[in-house]
Amino acid sequence: MATMILDRNPTPPSSERDEVWDGVTIFMPLRNLEHQRIVAFFMRVFHHIYELDGPVLCLPGANVSDRIQGWDKNYREPDVLVVFEDSQAKECDTHLCGGPDFLVEVLSPDDRSREKLPFYAKIGSREVLLIDRDPWQLELYQLKRGKLRLVGTAKPGDETTLTSVVLPLSFELLGGKSRPKIRIRHTESDQAWTL
Repeated sequence: MATMILDRNPTPPSSERDEVWDGVTIFMPLRNLEHQRIVAFFMRVFHHIYELDGPVLCLPGANVSDRIQGWDKNYREPDVLVVFEDSQAKECDTHLCGGPDFLVEVLSPDDRSREKLPFYAKIGSREVLLIDRDPWQLELYQLKRGKLRLVGTAKPGDETTLTSVVLPLSFELLGGKSRPKIRIRHTESDQAWTL
């Protein structure tokens, strides 16, 4: 099997940060601390809204494939994902077969998160939030006519609100001293969380 390493400072292969794209192993860049804080923030908010042992599955990364058997020949691993009880995504112990209802990708230098969008659309992911940190912006994609289409972009301080049609949440980028802040607002209660 072919291997492609995208990390500028490669370390020995780790199954915790690899993906396989149509038989080619892709080693994604290591996640820095800011990346991990963003993932933890989203998980904290999602677990506030959805019970840990409830019917909604919220995970900080999981293998997502387009097949049940031989899944390890073609899978991606989003940073955060949400799967509803009646979702088309099916739990297969080691992976999900089919698209999550909502997923988050936090971009890192040299990663290929945008290149995953056609795969996520193919497997039926309903909504994708990309968090780009160079330059900072949020991009919300929704599945329409078989493709994930950009429905909005929020930049620091531009007061743009991106509202999910899948989750009862909206997302904004606020200005900040050292870096922009991400605000998530619960559209039903108006409760907000900021990182």
